[in-house]
Amino acid sequence: MRGSLRYVVGLSLLVLFLPISLLVACGEPVATPEPVFMQVAGSMSMAQLANDLAVAFVAQTPTVSIDVIGQGTQFGLDELVAGRADIALVSWLPDDLDEQWRATVVARDGVAIIVNRSNSIDGVGLLQLQDLFSGRSHEWTGVGGAKSQDEVQVVSREEGSGTRLAFETLVMGEKGVTPLAVVAPSSEAVIEYVATHEAAIGYVSMGVVTPAVKVLSVEGELPTAQTVRDGSYPLSHELWFVTAQSPEAAVRSFLRFAQSPAGQQIVGRNFGRVR
Repeated sequence: MRGSLRYVVGLSLLVLFLPISLLVACGEPVATPEPVFMQVAGSMSMAQLANDLAVAFVAQTPTVSIDVIGQGTQFGLDELVAGRADIALVSWLPDDLDEQWRATVVARDGVAIIVNRSNSIDGVGLLQLQDLFSGRSHEWTGVGGAKSQDEVQVVSREEGSGTRLAFETLVMGEKGVTPLAVVAPSSEAVIEYVATHEAAIGYVSMGVVTPAVKVLSVEGELPTAQTVRDGSYPLSHELWFVTAQSPEAAVRSFLRFAQSPAGQQIVGRNFGRVR
């Protein structure tokens, strides 16, 4: 079953009855603001970030409620095209994105390479990564691992995952991931598998890494807020909110908030800032 994350942020109802003194000013009735509901869907790696931004945004804009669904980048784009989402969470922007859509960069991510905590290696190079994930290297000893370790078990993500597209583009190039790879439906599933299988290696967004696994350096760099922001971590890429070219006012306000100093402070907790 495909993985999914969901958050609902906002007040279910506005105050329906206000004091007369607030309803009338200089003899003129004051209209009660209409509640606004916003649907956000897409990358599971971005769902928590979108929720954290939504919580802060709704706190200062109480007329807005935001529903966040994390079920994959392609899911978000499909929901946007179908008119069922106002914002698609996209962790890898398609080259053929139609001109009717507007992409707003909100953060920078790093694809973290994770192994079991018992694994003796601390880092790999890009070519070593390609060999491991393509199946060309079956033994951990080929990348400096202990002889006692079992054969490498690759863990990848499902079709439609933006993190998978990012990994395949930045690491694999024209080579495919081995067909013997375990295919996990979410980042959480990748982490769970790697944490419980000593010979496993996988990849996830840096924003969802937990202490249950070990993160490897790539070309001598670890994914941190600073190394992905300045691009020194080689598996860095941008995270996007995709909307209609002319979105509704509430959506525009949310996009501005995500790029504002307050929004970028939230981004910087687990990702690289873009401003």
